[in-house]
Amino acid sequence: GLGLEDKLNVTVGSLSGGQRQAMALLMSTMTPIEFLILDEHTAALDPKTAETIMELTDRLVRNKGVTTIMVTHNLRFATGYGTRLIMMHEGKVILDNKGDDKCKTSIEELLGIFNRISIECGN
Repeated sequence: GLGLEDKLNVTVGSLSGGQRQAMALLMSTMTPIEFLILDEHTAALDPKTAETIMELTDRLVRNKGVTTIMVTHNLRFATGYGTRLIMMHEGKVILDNKGDDKCKTSIEELLGIFNRISIECGN
């Protein structure tokens, strides 16, 4: 479980970061929606909790059949979930892979692009 089963009568402020993210994700799908936009929704979480939230996200998106846009800097999540991978830099699409192309995209390839952008930006 998500650790929320016994939290029905507690305030949101007393929940952990992962529990808050899970609650927000569940709440976002309680009404009919066409799109779900997730902006770094695992960024502040420890790796185990982030993985749990991504698994929950994947289940909800598949079960609800909702179009989802996920913004993330986690390259493993970017390649492991969803049907399309888009990388942007300075407002421009620099990579747009879907279908077989997405499946063939390696983390090493993405790291190379990411590193080139970082060097270009002086990081």
